[in-house]
Order: sequence, then structure tokens, then C-alpha cells
Amino acid sequence: MAKFPEELLQHLRQAERIVILTGAGISAESGIPTFRDAQTGFWSRMKPEDLATPEAFERNPKLVWDWYAYRREMVDQASPNAGHYALAKMAEHVPNLTLITQNVDSLHQRAGSPNVLELHGNIGRVKCSKEHVVIEPSAWVADDEIGVPRCPRCQALLRPDIVWFGEVLPTKTFNHAKAACIQADVVFSIGTSGLVPPAATLPVTAIEHGAYGIEVNTDQTYLSDTFECCLRGASGIILPALVKAVWPL
Repeated sequence: MAKFPEELLQHLRQAERIVILTGAGISAESGIPTFRDAQTGFWSRMKPEDLATPEAFERNPKLVWDWYAYRREMVDQASPNAGHYALAKMAEHVPNLTLITQNVDSLHQRAGSPNVLELHGNIGRVKCSKEHVVIEPSAWVADDEIGVPRCPRCQALLRPDIVWFGEVLPTKTFNHAKAACIQADVVFSIGTSGLVPPAATLPVTAIEHGAYGIEVNTDQTYLSDTFECCLRGASGIILPALVKAVWPL
């Protein structure tokens, strides 16, 4: 079994409230490339602003729709990894665990984690571009001319339920996440660079309010010096070992 600092183990055993922020790193271990890494082949000619902004969708909705259909196929073929399952297991042992993710792939939910806060949306959902109401596939109205389905309520084009560049995070979700950080005893930052605001501010907020900070990442990040404990390596290896060390039964 991997050896962890005793201080870390004690903080986790005693914690009543744990907050976890995950980023692209944990999904990459399931074979889901990051946004820019996914831009291969035809898509390598595109810049992020060609694919993931409101302006791009207004300019060429079919291009954006096809890009997200391509990514959705990759996500559908992926499975949760040992890191995802370890976090779901951790939730069984902690009185109050809040899992916040920047990922849009539902792998945490598929691994069994309850009440996941999705900061950047979910690639499996589609919403009306005008009313911002989620529309189930069975209700989509085809538009053969444009090649993008329309809302059955107002006839506006449908779009992925994703937070694009230049858009704000869902207020209710972010406020919930921030409130959990303020009350946290322990905060994890897993597989995230710490470079994308405002999500990157959440672990810092928790630490400023007294939480014990733990980073799990293959590399040093922009925020590494903020954390009391940095565990270097794949989350799919570190997290199962950590859960077993803290809660052996």
C-alpha cells in the first residue's frame, strides 16, 4: 500500500466536510482528450473561438453542432476509471462531501458520485439557445436546411448545454460550490491546472477559510504552493490507495 503523510490521513479521518474540485486530468485517464487535444484531423484547423463561443455558434451553428457531436461520441465510449470510483467510495465515508467538476462528461455520476456540481455544463444535454431550457432528444425539431435541430417551444436552434468561452458559470451552481468551500474541513484539487477562473478560485477560498488543502496531479501547477499536501501521480492510482489507507474496511 502507498505511504501517505500521517497528517494527511488524520485530516481526512476527522473531516466532517470535504470539497473536491476535479478537472480534465481525471477524465484524461479514461481516454477523454482535453478540449485542445481533441482537435485532431479536420478539427485541428479550428481555433477554440471557432468552436466554443456564442459568436461561433451564431456564425456557423452546424460546425459547432458537429464538433460537439464528435466529442459526445468520444465521451459515450469512455468509462469511469479507478479515480472516479474512489471518489464515489469516499462519499460513503464522509458526512458531507461536495464534488465539483469542471468536466462535462458525467463520468463522476456514472461512477456513483451523488449530487455532482457541474460548473461547465454537460455534453450529454442540449438546451434551447434562446430560452436556455434543456430539451430532451425526443422533442427536438429537425431543421434539414441548417442541419441543427430546433426548440419545439420557440423554434430557436438547440445548442450543447456547455459553458462556452465568454459565458458566465451557472450562478446557482457556483454559489453552492463557493458556500461548500467556505465551510470545508478539507479541499482536494484533482487533475486541474488552477489556471481557469473562477473555478480555480474555489480551492483557494476553502484554504483561506481554514481547510486543509490537497492537490492530486501528475505535474506541479500554478496553485501547487497553496496546498499543504501535493500528491504527484495519476489520480486513478493515488485516490484508490488513499481511500483504502484512510478507511481500510
